[in-house]
Amino acid sequence: MPASPDENARDEILAAYRAHLRAMTDGDTDALDDLLDDGFTLTHITGYQQPKAEWLSQMRAGQFVYHGVNEKNVTVDVDTDGDTARLVGRIVTEATVYGTHADWPLQFTMDYARDGDTWTALRSVATTW
Repeated sequence: MPASPDENARDEILAAYRAHLRAMTDGDTDALDDLLDDGFTLTHITGYQQPKAEWLSQMRAGQFVYHGVNEKNVTVDVDTDGDTARLVGRIVTEATVYGTHADWPLQFTMDYARDGDTWTALRSVATTW
């Protein structure tokens, strides 16, 4: 039985999310630039809403270094329009942030939109769990 459009969308969003996590740990800011919408914002656990260009610049400068990611769970809800979705993923990431090295238990709530044949992250809100 073929996958439903909803299942296909979920699989595509999961692939985009996992590519995002890989790019973070690889320090691949070019890949992140491609995966994230131009207007993408990352809201950190501090509540600071950071524009994509600033976050990527700080990654390039070594202020955010992601050493590894352990994915704990993830859910994806595709809206009825089929062109937007929300992903909630829990990870533990080993990272050095502004010189502080730790294992960070993070929950990302990410909004995605379909852009042609690709799913692009519009925003991410990180909280601890």
